[in-house]
Amino acid sequence: MTTSTRGSSSQRNTALPAVLVLEDGRTFRGRAYGAVGETFGEAVFSTGMTGYQETLTDPSYDRQIVVATAPQIGNTGWNDEDDESSRIWVSGYVVRDPARVPSNWRAKRSLDDELVAQGVVGISGIDTRALTRHLRERGSMRAGIFSGEVVAPEAELVERVQAQPQMKGASLYEEVATKEAYVVPAVGEKRFTVAAIDLGIKGMTPHRMAERGIEVHVLPATATAEDVYAVAPDGVFFSNGPGDPATADGPVALMSAVLERRTPLFGICFGNQILGRALGFGTYKLKYGHRGINQPVQDRTTGKVEVTAHNHGFAVDAPLDKVSETKFGRAEVSHVCLNDDVVEGLQLLDQPAFSVQYHPEAAAGPHDAAYLFDRFVSLMEGQRA
Repeated sequence: MTTSTRGSSSQRNTALPAVLVLEDGRTFRGRAYGAVGETFGEAVFSTGMTGYQETLTDPSYDRQIVVATAPQIGNTGWNDEDDESSRIWVSGYVVRDPARVPSNWRAKRSLDDELVAQGVVGISGIDTRALTRHLRERGSMRAGIFSGEVVAPEAELVERVQAQPQMKGASLYEEVATKEAYVVPAVGEKRFTVAAIDLGIKGMTPHRMAERGIEVHVLPATATAEDVYAVAPDGVFFSNGPGDPATADGPVALMSAVLERRTPLFGICFGNQILGRALGFGTYKLKYGHRGINQPVQDRTTGKVEVTAHNHGFAVDAPLDKVSETKFGRAEVSHVCLNDDVVEGLQLLDQPAFSVQYHPEAAAGPHDAAYLFDRFVSLMEGQRA
């Protein structure tokens, strides 16, 4: 896994020099943005033109340095309503042109102020287009951001970046998940109870379920089958999360136990990869992943093409052209990315279980995939009937 050293919240000076160093030796020089200091992580890019607050607070970005491809970031400042979790999870933030003055009626402070308050080291004023092209051509890689007094000769900084562990093989879901179970009550009349396994869940996800009359019991990543069925769930949900799914043997075993009991099941992102592993498929690391809010995905059950929100660097290795026999019955790929044919969803044909690789809750939009929560409700209705 990658590591991060948070900067000092007492320091901020956008005139200070900063440098982004990639593990292959390429460097980009700019100005300090946010906290001053040093940080390490996997450099990835996100193509969203809006929703930076939701991106920064998404636990799936743990241990990653996020490059914003939109040229100007920070226009709407930072508010107290749009956080997807209790803190910023990205290791570092890279922007081209930070907004000088935020302008939004809900803004409480600037993005820069929030980065400083949470000790997130960033860099601005670099050619993010060139950096994104570099990552697309050579793949996501380890990186470091250095600003202020820690800036040193490039050769020394490259060595420090290369000494960091890789994202492949990183087990991160437990460090971002809740340590204690909690309940998100249904909005209006309660219709169902769902046990949600927190592998890095975003706040909007249980909210979307609550809007549909679901009482959501959010359980730690270490939850057992006994913990799950203690809440008498009508369905079980596996959330998004960071790291390499090949390390998630515990969640795979738990999902297998749920499948054995034929309880309606829904997984997103990391949860999709967990379902893939439980069904006997492998997973692999993508060259540079899918991150942003404009990824085209086809729902193969309807033929409809959706614009969707993504954040994943790993994918399921399952055949696109046939139905697969698994120990839990027949399974097929239900969704596929139209850019590169990456598996974006799985479904079982002989019991009520499905998953997608993207974010149907999509707080910053788009909302094309919100119907997937209704599909989950339909599975629970069918099981109850």
